[in-house]
Amino acid sequence: QQIVVLAHFSDGHVEDVTTWAKYRSTDEAVASIDGQGLAKITGPGEVAFHVWYQNHNALAFASVPYKQSLNGGSFAAMQPKNFIDEHVLAKLKDLNLPPSPICDDATYMRRAMLDTLGVLPTAEEVRKFLADSDPLKRDKLVDELLARPEFVDYWTYRWSDLLLVSGERLRPDAIKAYSGWIRARVKENTPWDEMVRQVVVSRGSTLKNGAANFYALHQDPTEMAETVSQAFLGMSIQCAKCHNHPLEKWTNDQYYAFANLFSRVKAKGWGGDFRSGDGNRIIYTDDKGELLQPSRGYAQPPTPLDGQALDFAAPGDRRAALADWLVSSKNPYFTRAIVNRVWADFLGVGLIEKVDDIRLTNPPSNERLMEALEKHLIDHRYDLKQLMSTILRSATYQRSSEPLPTNRTDTRFYSHFYPRRLAAEVLLDAVSHSTGVPTRFKPTNPLPNTPTEYPLGTRALQLPDVDTASYFLSAFGRPSRLITCECERSDEPSMVQVLHLVNGDTVNAKLQAADSRLSKQLAAKLTPE
Repeated sequence: QQIVVLAHFSDGHVEDVTTWAKYRSTDEAVASIDGQGLAKITGPGEVAFHVWYQNHNALAFASVPYKQSLNGGSFAAMQPKNFIDEHVLAKLKDLNLPPSPICDDATYMRRAMLDTLGVLPTAEEVRKFLADSDPLKRDKLVDELLARPEFVDYWTYRWSDLLLVSGERLRPDAIKAYSGWIRARVKENTPWDEMVRQVVVSRGSTLKNGAANFYALHQDPTEMAETVSQAFLGMSIQCAKCHNHPLEKWTNDQYYAFANLFSRVKAKGWGGDFRSGDGNRIIYTDDKGELLQPSRGYAQPPTPLDGQALDFAAPGDRRAALADWLVSSKNPYFTRAIVNRVWADFLGVGLIEKVDDIRLTNPPSNERLMEALEKHLIDHRYDLKQLMSTILRSATYQRSSEPLPTNRTDTRFYSHFYPRRLAAEVLLDAVSHSTGVPTRFKPTNPLPNTPTEYPLGTRALQLPDVDTASYFLSAFGRPSRLITCECERSDEPSMVQVLHLVNGDTVNAKLQAADSRLSKQLAAKLTPE
C-alpha cells in the first residue's frame, strides 16, 4: 500500500509531500514501510505508520487479522463481565484471535492478592475460598482486598517509586515525612487528581509537609519540569531541551515555556550535601525570576504544554495555574497516564508500552478501551480503587495464562493473561512468607543516632526507603529511585539471580533455620500428606 502525504499550508494551498516525508513502522513484525511511503504487510496484528514532515506528525493504521480457522464457539462462550471485556473481545474478533478461558479459583486468588496487596494468600485463606460455592465470591474477594491494610503498604511503596522516596538523597526525618504523606493519601483513598495537585503546589517545611520533598529532590526548573511530565503525564520531554524534538511535536520553545513555570520555586535550609544538616528544607516561591532559554537568550512566557501562556507579571504561584491544567479532565495526557500505569500493574503489559512513553507516535494497542477507561476514571472522580476494582472483576484480567495454539503469539491484545516475574520486593516477601522466616533489614548507611535495623517482621513492601542493604533485592531489580522512569526497575532474568537462589543465603538460611516452616514440619514427624 502506498502512503500519500498531503501538507496543508497556512496560505491555503495543499501540496503532495510524500517524497519529502519521513516514515517509520511501529511494529516491523506486522508491516514495514520504506523511505518513499510504500508499506508491506509481514505478519498479523496491528501497526501504525508514523509520518513526519516539518515537525508535524501523523499516523496511518493497518489491521491484519490472523489467518486461522476458528470454530463458532471460540467467542460465543466468552461473555463480557463489564465494558473492559466488550472492548477487548471486539478487538480480538477483528483480529480473528480467540481468547483463552477463565482461570481457576486458586489461580485467580493468588494473582489478585499479589497484584493488589503484594502478598501470597495463606493456606487457610485458599481453602476457605475454594470451598465457597457463592458464584459472586470473586467479586466479594475484590472488595475484601481493596479494604485490607496490605493494600496501603503495597500502593504506598508503588507511588514511592514514582515520587522518588530514597535515602540516597533525603535525610531520615524527611523520608519519614514523605513516605508518611504518601501513606496517608493511599489510606484515605485520596483521588489521584487531588494527590497530584498537592504534590505540584507543595510548599513549606519538608518535615511538616511531606509532599514538599518532591521539590527538595529537584534543584533546577528543568529537572522539575521533566519529572512532573514523566511522573504525571507519562511523557519524556528531555529531547526538546536542546532542540526541537526530531520525531515529536514538542519544540525547544515549548520545553522552556513549560520549565519557566518552575523558575520561581526556591528552597532554603538543609545546607551542605544531601546527607548533612537536619534534612529540613523550606520550599517557597519568589515573586520574580525567569528561566532563560539558551538558544534565544531570553525567557519564554510560562506555559503548560499545549496550554495557555501566563503573563510574566501575573501574580501568585505559577504552579497553581499549572496544577489546574495538569489535573484537568480535558488534559489529553493526565488521565491516560495514570490509567495506563494502573492497567500495566494488573495486566502486565500497558495499553501503551512503555508506560511512561505516551506520545502520538506510540499509540495504544486498543484506543477504544483506553478512552473507555479514561472516561470511567473521570466519571468516578479519579478514584483509583474503583478503577482497580473494575479491572479485577473483568474477564480479561481473569483469563488463564495458558495460551491456546491460536493465540500463543499474542503479546499486546490480552487474549490470555501474560505471565511475569514478581517484583523483587514481592518475591522476597513471598520467600519469607513461604518459609515462615522473616527477613532482617538494615539501612545501607545508617546515620548517627538513627536505628541500625528495622523491627523484625518488617516486610520488604513496608520499607519506607530503598536505601536498604539487601543483595536479593538488588539482584532482582529493585529501583534506586533516582530518576522518574519505569526503566529503573528491572525484571530481566540473570545468572546472578539463579546462583543466589541456589547457593545464596536468602533461601538456604531460611530453610535451615530452626523455626522455619519446614523445620517445624519435619520436627512434628508429620505424614507426607
